[in-house]
Amino acid sequence: MRTRNPEAKRQLLFDAALAEFAEFGLAGARIDRLAKRAGFSAGLVYSFHKGKDELFDAVFDMIVEMTMATVPLDADRLPEYAGQLYDAGLAHPEVVRFLMWYHLLRGESAQRAAVAESMRAKVEAIEAAQRRGTVTTAQPAAHILALVLTVANMWHQPAEDVVRLVPEHQRRTVVLNAVATLIAPADA
Repeated sequence: MRTRNPEAKRQLLFDAALAEFAEFGLAGARIDRLAKRAGFSAGLVYSFHKGKDELFDAVFDMIVEMTMATVPLDADRLPEYAGQLYDAGLAHPEVVRFLMWYHLLRGESAQRAAVAESMRAKVEAIEAAQRRGTVTTAQPAAHILALVLTVANMWHQPAEDVVRLVPEHQRRTVVLNAVATLIAPADA
């Protein structure tokens, strides 16, 4: 006898939607193909989400939650945090592709609550590290966070000419060193 497990089905749907959206974007994704990837009917997809747009946003929110849970920010160890983000991008290229689609389609107009809360908490943590003297005060905490995130992710979708500048086996070290330099207090 089969038992119902809505959480397992949600995970199957998330995995299938992530793969589908990463490969085809929102416009090219198809619910029937996505449902087939998940191993259930298209109708079941609609029992979880009203349509592709809602599912697309839900996948984004799940990625934010997953990233916050698996790569928590330690403001006193920002180089290591950047390294973990870099590693996550290498381990999950489908997430990187999905995020490219998401930002292309939603841009700055997307004000997702999960992201806003995550960023607020990270900025506050960096501000606290600045008060402790472990992070420079030469830049506002929000600017430092933006730079750390950019450096951590710069190798995942660089221009071809940038890729050739640093061999792949050295990129993580470049990320760690750049962030360490970026956040070093003036008296360090």
